[in-house]
Amino acid sequence: MAGSVYGKLFAVSTWGESHGKALGVVVDGCPAGLELTESDVQRMLDRRKPGQSQFTTARKEGDEVQILSGVFEGKTTGTPISMMVWNKDQRSRDYGQIAYSYRPGHADYTFDQKYGIRDYRGGGRSSGRETIGRVAGGAVAMKILKELGIEVYAYTKSIGPVQIDPAKFNKEEILNNKMYMPDVDAAKEAEEYLKTKIHEQDSSGGIIECIVKNMPAGIGDTVFDKLDANLAKAIMSIGAVKGFEIGDGFAVAESTGSVNNDEFDLDADGHVIKKTNHAGGILGGMSDGSDIIIRAAIKPTPSISREQHTITKDGKKTDMVIHGRHDPIIVPRAVVVVEAMTAITIVDLLFSNMASRMDYVKTIYNL
Repeated sequence: MAGSVYGKLFAVSTWGESHGKALGVVVDGCPAGLELTESDVQRMLDRRKPGQSQFTTARKEGDEVQILSGVFEGKTTGTPISMMVWNKDQRSRDYGQIAYSYRPGHADYTFDQKYGIRDYRGGGRSSGRETIGRVAGGAVAMKILKELGIEVYAYTKSIGPVQIDPAKFNKEEILNNKMYMPDVDAAKEAEEYLKTKIHEQDSSGGIIECIVKNMPAGIGDTVFDKLDANLAKAIMSIGAVKGFEIGDGFAVAESTGSVNNDEFDLDADGHVIKKTNHAGGILGGMSDGSDIIIRAAIKPTPSISREQHTITKDGKKTDMVIHGRHDPIIVPRAVVVVEAMTAITIVDLLFSNMASRMDYVKTIYNL
């Protein structure tokens, strides 16, 4: 299958299916000498694994990562880093009906049209479990960014109609609730809303916001490899994402130049700053030194317990009730996936930028 590799100088290649033997990733382009252990990766994987609360699938997977190559005595060797997670709690019988019928909102029909064959056990390659490889690769990227003083963090901005209150924003609260919301009151309200969706045998969508802090200016290119264009591709490649925004996003359509333009100024130390950040930290496809702010719109979980109308593979009309263990909402578990893809994108373009100027090249080689 083409299209399973993302990145150029820092590249991740994910592999595996939802109900196959294992899933994983190969990370190529990581510099030697980075301290990396399985626990570094596991911390991020634990945030996306199933069974964390009543609002995630009951599938019991430990998602324990194994580093197979590219690390020796706790440090990267500069060679490809291969990581794997075994699938353990497989119940493929739950998916017997979809072997011949197309689930609404899923990739069953399109997979059949493209390949003429598909792994119907939970969606195979199009399953959300594919993101295990992305998160593992993202953990490596996050370690690199930490060495550079760059911080990436994401959180749930809204679930259904429930939105966080900016006045109550508390970054420390993000990891303290199962909604991954920085507003404890909104998190409680979202839980109550999701309980009603579960009772109604329905699901919900939401919005994830991601912030990148301490980003140097000038990262990204001006044409096809724009930083915002690459971020858009990375985030939109996550299966459940149906919309992407940066900065003011779609609100700019109702704005004016006098409002939307971020005026430049100097701080007390003489550094260039912007008075506002409507652009979301990117101008002309390159970082401008202010916070990068992006958002992803996540669709409601397509696997719901209500009866739905569909057709079979041979064109017969039928009704379907999807059985098995499914999240009533994808958003909380997708927060760390958005972080991972953002980090991978930024590291790839940071590495590319090292050859953008002669003085940079001379610095690298001490000339």
